Amino acid sequence: MNQITIGATNLGRSEQFYRLLGLHLIVKTDHYLRFRCPDGDSTFSIELVESLRGGGPVSVYFESDDLDNQCARLRAAGVVFDSSPVDTPWLWREAWLHDPDGHRLCLFYAGVNRLDPPWRIAESTS
Repeated sequence: MNQITIGATNLGRSEQFYRLLGLHLIVKTDHYLRFRCPDGDSTFSIELVESLRGGGPVSVYFESDDLDNQCARLRAAGVVFDSSPVDTPWLWREAWLHDPDGHRLCLFYAGVNRLDPPWRIAESTS
């Protein structure tokens, strides 16, 4: 996957928040924002919506190899976290927060364990 789009009720507020997270704005219209993620070629976009409909929780994950410093920087800028960085049993270090529209975000660092955890299913050779 290289692109995800979420809805937001206020693009200005969302632009400020996601720039603070470290995403780079590459497209901006009256109804749409697209950001390039700091590493790789993935993009993340936001479309203006009148309201957010509840359809179940969606969580968006952003990986940072400097997670603790990133979280400290965001806290100093006034971002409120639901949980501070913590080591998990699945070998990730992660912190949780919400964006201005209530979308759940996980800032994490998994390193090699993201794609190759010790319990990964062996690839079939057939």
